Amino acid sequence: MQTIDVVINLSYEVCLAHYEGRIAQVYTYSLDGRRVVFPAEALRHVMTHDGVYGTYRLKFSEQGRFISIHPITIG
Repeated sequence: MQTIDVVINLSYEVCLAHYEGRIAQVYTYSLDGRRVVFPAEALRHVMTHDGVYGTYRLKFSEQGRFISIHPITIG
């Protein structure tokens, strides 16, 4: 299983577009500079009233399929 750490900074309004299905994919960059794409529906698990802000660990299968997202603390 592969993990990738990313920083996500999305306002509530942008998250709502993802949540409602108007946007299907999230595009971001990993902490080491790789471009990362994952399903927008994953944001449902980490969205707050303010949006999604912070550093998150994404898990992918060996085949590259998204598995999970979890907040992490850097420091």
